[in-house]
Amino acid sequence: MADIVELSPEAKSDALITVEEGPGITRIVLANPPANALSIEVMETLKAAFERCAENTDCRVVILAAKGETWCAGHDLKELTAHRADEDRGRAFYEKTMRLCSDLMQTIVRLPQPVIAEVGGFATAAGCQLVASCDLAIASEEAQFQTPGVHIGLFCSTPMVALSRNVAPKHAMEMLLTGERIDARTAREFGLVNRVVPPEYLGTIIGKYATTIASKSPLTVRTGKEAFYRQMEMPLSEAYDYAARTMVDNMLARDAEEGIGAFLEKRKPEWTGQ
Repeated sequence: MADIVELSPEAKSDALITVEEGPGITRIVLANPPANALSIEVMETLKAAFERCAENTDCRVVILAAKGETWCAGHDLKELTAHRADEDRGRAFYEKTMRLCSDLMQTIVRLPQPVIAEVGGFATAAGCQLVASCDLAIASEEAQFQTPGVHIGLFCSTPMVALSRNVAPKHAMEMLLTGERIDARTAREFGLVNRVVPPEYLGTIIGKYATTIASKSPLTVRTGKEAFYRQMEMPLSEAYDYAARTMVDNMLARDAEEGIGAFLEKRKPEWTGQ
């Protein structure tokens, strides 16, 4: 990433993830290979990292990447299986796991900043859900995606939520019912990822997306991201009413006034975030 965006030499590191903060861009890296599994501890750590980004006014874009050939293998099956010995056969622990996973995915969606998934490897089950929960996803040609729960008697119901909001219903059902892997190009055809690039160019393309978005008004991007997800859940007429109100509020913002003025005067805008 250092050859794409000048990240601060200060990279905050947890045992399970690393966080690199640069001008306008934060890069969160799953750093627990070979599986980068979403154990309770990983999900709590990752959620906390996103929440810190939400509070950081200097952060304009978040990149979510991973070390190793497996981008994310989903939930930690060994951790889940160990709790079958609990008195309730693991019910309380499973409820905690799924609730935390749902909270993590919604934290990404509700984050003020756009989140770009940098997928260089295999994303399966809740790992595929993690990709689908990000606002954008750029994949290496070597990336693969899968919702394999049916192979082990466990339908990928929570990954289904994010997946079905990204791809067509029949494509989602194909992945969920067969549990088969799809390659990166098929994932793009399905709508799960935005672009597929050679692995050696993945960082460069991600950097271009991130720096482009970071150059926009943070208020406008924040407003737009929130409006995008809110209107998707509304009936058509309600969505238009909401979008119209959002446009009016946006037009009254100082950044819109500055942006339109800069366009008319053929100069570069100076954003204040107001």
